[in-house]
Amino acid sequence: MSATTTTALPTGTWNVDLAHSHVTFSVRHIGISKVRGEFAAYEGQLVIAEDGTVTASGSVDVGSIDTRDANRDGHLQSADFFDVENNPKITFQSTSISAIDDETYEITGDLTMHGETKPITLKAELGGTETDAFGAERVGLDITGEISRGDFGMKFNMALGSGNVVVSDKVKVELDISAIKAS
Repeated sequence: MSATTTTALPTGTWNVDLAHSHVTFSVRHIGISKVRGEFAAYEGQLVIAEDGTVTASGSVDVGSIDTRDANRDGHLQSADFFDVENNPKITFQSTSISAIDDETYEITGDLTMHGETKPITLKAELGGTETDAFGAERVGLDITGEISRGDFGMKFNMALGSGNVVVSDKVKVELDISAIKAS
C-alpha cells in the first residue's frame, strides 16, 4: 500500500548511498545515560511515481550492529535481544506518507524486527536536493522516531536497586540519509 502526497522531489527511484548515510539508535542505560549504536549494512529506497504515489522501504543487516563494545554487540545479537540467527534482518515498508509542510513528512509503515511486525510512524525532514560533482541527483533526509523494543518481543532486562532497569524499553531511531536518483 502507498499514498499519494505532494513532494518537492522529482519522480523516480532514490537509492540510499551507504557512503554518506547513517542508521543509528540510542537507548537509556541504567536510567542515567545513553548507549548509542549504528548498523553498517543496510539498504533503502524512496520511489516517487508519476501519479504522485510515494513509497519508502529499507532493510538492515542486524549482524552489522556496532555499539563500540564487542561484548555488548554479541549480547545484542543473541536471543536475549535481536536473535540474529533466526532474525537476521530488520525491514520497513511504508503504508502512507503525508506532508506536514513543504519540508516535513510523516511516514507510517510496517516495521519487522525480531520476528514481529508492527506499525510505526516516523518523522522525515527534507534536507534538500543537489546535483553532486559527478552529475548525480541527490536528496538528503533526516528521519527520526521512537519504538518500544518490548512491542517486538525484546523483553530482556534486569532491575536495579534504585528502581531503574539496565536497558530502557524506548529506543530512539535516527536515519541520516543521502539518496541518489537512479538513472
